Amino acid sequence: MHENPFAVVAKPGDKVADLSTPRPIIDEDRLAANIARVQAYMDEHRLNFRPHIKTHKIPALAAEQVAAGAKGINCQKISEAEVFATAGFEDILITFNILGSQKLERLAALNERISGLKVVADSAATVDGLSEYFATHKPLEVLVECDTGGGRCGVQTPTEAIALAGRINDAEGLTFVGLLNYPKPGAAAEVQAFLSETLSSLKAAGIDCPIVSNGGSPSLFEAHLVTAATEHRAGTYIYNDRSMVRAGHCSEDECAMYVLATVVSRPTADRAVIDAGSKALTSDLLGFSDYGTVISYPDAVITGLSEEHGVIDLSKCTGRRPEIGEKIRIIPNHTCVVSNLFDTMVFHRDGVVTRVEEVAARGLVW
Repeated sequence: MHENPFAVVAKPGDKVADLSTPRPIIDEDRLAANIARVQAYMDEHRLNFRPHIKTHKIPALAAEQVAAGAKGINCQKISEAEVFATAGFEDILITFNILGSQKLERLAALNERISGLKVVADSAATVDGLSEYFATHKPLEVLVECDTGGGRCGVQTPTEAIALAGRINDAEGLTFVGLLNYPKPGAAAEVQAFLSETLSSLKAAGIDCPIVSNGGSPSLFEAHLVTAATEHRAGTYIYNDRSMVRAGHCSEDECAMYVLATVVSRPTADRAVIDAGSKALTSDLLGFSDYGTVISYPDAVITGLSEEHGVIDLSKCTGRRPEIGEKIRIIPNHTCVVSNLFDTMVFHRDGVVTRVEEVAARGLVW
């Protein structure tokens, strides 16, 4: 582990209530239940499940997901995938357009190391760059990324998807293996229409399409409505967070992560300041107007974050209010970002530390 040697690191048997803060804490039982619940849903609907490990960045947790029945893993960047390849994972999908000689060199080395590496592309420029490099290396498997309404990356129409699939199919050093999309929530019908049209045309053109990869967490329990898909990708479900509660995918009692923080100041009766700022809770709003749910003080509002401080408005709280030195628990808006803010993650059962795992792919965002 590369945790700051001056930091207080938990060990099995420690009480969570005694830990130095700020620190994210993971409930073992909720974690296991989240893994089992989503895998059971995918199994029920005969969908391969490919967890996105950017949520936790911890090989031991990916191993738990695969042991539960997941098919391979989803990474976002090459450096992240390298960590998981070193940990023994073979079936890795990188869902990002990869450009530039430095990245292509690392990608080719990774492709030589494992048997099931796959990437995506949504433009001729990306495909041509991959082909130029991999023409003299082990062939690389490529999926066409489709924008089915999510408004991020992806070709815009089935016609464009078919053309790019053909380009990959004809390219030296590349093998076309499928389609991929990241849809907006509630758009299963539109996704299905886009994919069905594309698959029909690919079949007519004699181009095999073994993988149809749908995603992600916001549309998690709509996966069965996209019948053209062969697999689904999601990440946040393993911990869950405030955004997943809002989406109806879980309850607060199914959130496995909370951030433990300490009240360090009470400048006024209506204001508390905690030791968790943007470097612990993340400034991601995801449509919220504040920065997390304060467990046990549901009317408290985290109104602002600086780097090291969080400011909490207590004006709507009735009854007891948190005092200086008190430790509070916060469900963050977005757990995935919190994972990338800490070197280690502390796990517990019933308030007693069970293990500490290194966030092995922390900071690996290229």
